[in-house]
Amino acid sequence: MEDWEHGGFGLYIHWPFCQSKCPYCDFNSHVVALIDQNAWAKAYLSEIDRIGAETQGRILRSIFFGGGTPSLMDPAVVDAVLTKIRATWPMANDIEITLEANPTSVEAGRFAGYRDAGVNRVSMGIQALNDPDLKALGRLHSATEALAAFDIARGVFDRVSFDLIYARQGQSLDDWRAELTTALGLAVDHLSLYQLTIEDGTAFGDRYAAGKLRGLPDDDTAADMYALTQDVCGEAGFAGYEVSNHARAGFESTHNKIYWQYGDYAGIGPGAHGRLTLDGVRYATEAPLAPAGWLAQVNRTGNGDLSRAALNTDEQVAEFLLMGMRLREGVSLDRFSALRSDVFLNKINMLYGLGMVETDQGLLRLTPKGRPLLNAVLRELLDS
Repeated sequence: MEDWEHGGFGLYIHWPFCQSKCPYCDFNSHVVALIDQNAWAKAYLSEIDRIGAETQGRILRSIFFGGGTPSLMDPAVVDAVLTKIRATWPMANDIEITLEANPTSVEAGRFAGYRDAGVNRVSMGIQALNDPDLKALGRLHSATEALAAFDIARGVFDRVSFDLIYARQGQSLDDWRAELTTALGLAVDHLSLYQLTIEDGTAFGDRYAAGKLRGLPDDDTAADMYALTQDVCGEAGFAGYEVSNHARAGFESTHNKIYWQYGDYAGIGPGAHGRLTLDGVRYATEAPLAPAGWLAQVNRTGNGDLSRAALNTDEQVAEFLLMGMRLREGVSLDRFSALRSDVFLNKINMLYGLGMVETDQGLLRLTPKGRPLLNAVLRELLDS
């Protein structure tokens, strides 16, 4: 068994277009007036053929349409892509096929079209449940519109997740407790709950640098919000199986767990990343960021990759830990040792003595004390 098989094989498809650019977002998303959906479908199908030829026989466990706002895709494009995928790889019986959606682009007919094409899970970017905070986050929808869109999704799909952002401007611990309680009352099986991060190169990043992004909770309050999130979600039966993701038992995101369990995944679309093990070598793949550039390159060369680089042992160890330690279950010590074990035993013992990590049934994982300090634990483990 190759190492990637412990995590499985998935496919990520990036749709780069949005109706507007949110000020906190550093994803590869673009606002354009016109989209030639047929041209995008043709490029996606070409890339599926190319990658399929390299990965023949692999069982596909998940497909994820991300973005951008994939709910702006014509259902016919999604149908064509999924039809091609079915003809290219054998699929797991319980394959998870997720499409991200924003409330502003949700309508019942479109969602029924996605379902008929084969999508069986939707992830909705709601982000907040009150209008002032939605406006501050640059969202185009109201809270009422978000709930209406969520009801549509719930009526079409058995599996529906949604995202919220906390540690927002002016948000108190009590505010977040009330909003989280409301969210859990709505939730179907999965929630993604992200602490607001100010990223360089975003509108929020520029405002923060200029001292104009006021009212953000301090570090202690943000840490309290994280702890509250774990407690309230756990009590409601939505265990935190990863740093920012909570689910009812058995409803964890298959696709995201392929990332975190260091499986292989192919990335298709502008800016998409992938990890593919071919002939025993693990490669990092990356596509050009610009949508028009990516589309032109696929049409011209038949290859949408910007780069494909072989990962050395140290790089694989770093990725294995950076991804796997985010999971509550942790990482396999056997897999870890097979990659490289020589310099880590003393560090693990030191962190164990500090109460930051624990080992159990062949797994290395963070303790409740260590989980809020994930980045510090990783720095210690990876400090050469």
